[in-house]
Amino acid sequence: MYRKPPSRHRPRRRRKPIPQRIRPGADRRLRRIFAKIGIPEKRPFTPDPFQVHAVDIVGRSDCLVTAPTGSGKTWIALQAIGNILAQGGRSWYASPLKALSNAKYAEFAEYFGKSSVGILTGDRKEHPDAPIIVGTTEILRNQLYDAMYHGVDLDTDFVVLDEAHYLGDTDRGVVWEEIMIYLPERIPLLLLSATIGNASQIAGWLESIRQRHCRVVEETHRSVPLYSLFLHPSGTLFPLTVQEGSRTKRRLYKKVRAYLNSRRPLQFSAPHRLPPFGDILRVLARYDLLPAIFFLKSRADCDRALELCRGHTFRDDNRKDRLRQRIDDLLSLSPHIGRHRQRWHLEHLGVASHHSGQLPAWKLVLENLMTEGLLDAVFATSTVAAGVNFPARTVLFLNSDRFNGREFLPLTPTEYHQMTGRAGRRGMDRIGFAVAIPGRFMDIPYVGRLNGMPPSDVVSQIRVNFSMVLNLLLSHTPEQIEELLEKSFAAYLKRHPKRRQRRHSDNRDMLWESFLDHLAFLKETGFVGDDDRLTEDGIWASQLRMDQPLMVAEGFRRNVFPDRDPVLLAAIIGAFVNERELDDRIEKKEIPKRLQTAFLKVKRELRSFARLMADRGFDVRPLYLRPALTVYAWAAGDPWEHVVRISEMEEGNLAMLILRTVDNLRHVRGLVRVFPAAAAAAEEGIELVLRDPVLPEG
Repeated sequence: MYRKPPSRHRPRRRRKPIPQRIRPGADRRLRRIFAKIGIPEKRPFTPDPFQVHAVDIVGRSDCLVTAPTGSGKTWIALQAIGNILAQGGRSWYASPLKALSNAKYAEFAEYFGKSSVGILTGDRKEHPDAPIIVGTTEILRNQLYDAMYHGVDLDTDFVVLDEAHYLGDTDRGVVWEEIMIYLPERIPLLLLSATIGNASQIAGWLESIRQRHCRVVEETHRSVPLYSLFLHPSGTLFPLTVQEGSRTKRRLYKKVRAYLNSRRPLQFSAPHRLPPFGDILRVLARYDLLPAIFFLKSRADCDRALELCRGHTFRDDNRKDRLRQRIDDLLSLSPHIGRHRQRWHLEHLGVASHHSGQLPAWKLVLENLMTEGLLDAVFATSTVAAGVNFPARTVLFLNSDRFNGREFLPLTPTEYHQMTGRAGRRGMDRIGFAVAIPGRFMDIPYVGRLNGMPPSDVVSQIRVNFSMVLNLLLSHTPEQIEELLEKSFAAYLKRHPKRRQRRHSDNRDMLWESFLDHLAFLKETGFVGDDDRLTEDGIWASQLRMDQPLMVAEGFRRNVFPDRDPVLLAAIIGAFVNERELDDRIEKKEIPKRLQTAFLKVKRELRSFARLMADRGFDVRPLYLRPALTVYAWAAGDPWEHVVRISEMEEGNLAMLILRTVDNLRHVRGLVRVFPAAAAAAEEGIELVLRDPVLPEG
């Protein structure tokens, strides 16, 4: 772990002093910079040269556009898609997030007309035959699987992969890589990415596997200049770094260095406590640095921060009235989020907490309000930086590290640039600001260096899993699959490594060995025959494009699922969706007898298969009763508040459990030919759980 708790055996140190009152102040060096703050004059939109260049390239070759967040990459996609539409062609726009896909769908429908645009995200399926489809990358990958299986070409003439740096995402990068490998060469590809360090290497890989040129359009200039500041605990703002003398490199400002080198530096708050955010907002308001996004280390901190803003007041009553009216409009679709516990802070203070523990509908309200300029501050985890249009004039950091789901690690240059990319709204700000706030987990010198660091490289995250193997075997022999794995970015990196990427050079051989291990197990368990072709069981199991396809498939083979009861089936599938270790100590009175009977039957019948998987070296998740009970209660019609209580989850996590259960039920619904009763129960189960507040009414 990157973070280490203080040792209990250290001698007690004298408590560092805390200011009695924070007074807004600014170093004289900032006067000239603050004088630039304001809204730029309204002018007719003129695309930047890199945007025009990219649109020109797309007509002749593949194109990878790498540019700072907020620089206008979507405009390139709109023009390129428009050109395809004018020729009578079809386009696919893929993004990593359902929320981002929904936002792009609305934007594209307004630009091209509703009849020309459809959306496919799993949760939404509208106008699927439209000439322009917006959806998630997983849906596009699945369509490629289906096209290969049926021996047909993907029904599109152009593909845009937004947020293409997700290629290097540990958990989901495999989906991006599969799309790039499977996409037919005839279909032009436009990749839109945040700034990355090895764009030319990715382009070289794509050229090697697609037999067509891939041009890189690289833009490093921010459309809105960024200035880095340091907020002293007294309330005084300083430049974080300055260029001293004739040196080209920037160094920490001397007053910042003096603060860091002092024996007992002033602190905003006592250890383990958050700063007085109301006072900090007063400093920001004094110098016209609002609206702001505060990046905090945890969801709990984001929620606690709201109470520390109670001293904050609106700058004008008219804006406060507009905010309240807009809140009423946005919350009218969902009775539950209309009663949200943080609504008071939203209406009276103009501040909000945004993180993955919040309901999707609530987060969408906050994003709308922030985009419309009606909020002063949002306290968010770093997830808000990835792919959501959520701009501000200023972003503030309290930590120089980030939790990646497993441990805290220092921010990478790409992560930092994505977060600071939210500072400075194009067309709304002349300049933007990134402010470092000192604290226990803030490495000020490191943040100062991050400003000048080149963007991080993207490396291959491809890995073999059972869903991939089953779907490839639908249309390929093992020898052909070996050729596909040779096309992976991992294999290319072995042949063309950069010095700092050599540690990834054995991925290619590992991929083939992993494939052979998966193939051997599928043969052992009867999903693949001795001729290396899928059996009948393997064919229908390939349609279970979920995290645990074999465990679920084995459950159907053994007839252990309650396939005629939609509530019970949804509950059992919910247990397979869960990824977290949970406390399964539940009071007996909370557990319906029929759920307990069905759950224990599934665990008992699948125990030997799970043990066999583990013996062969494959990961097997334990099944917990609590998520099954949670989904059962919601599907059975229990009130949301009761379901939240028994789930012991935050609302956002609970909504995600239900939505992922729905995704898995959709795959079960697809087994109508072999398991018609289960398919019908899955269909009914989906209807039972998709209601407010998981999905708002209307």
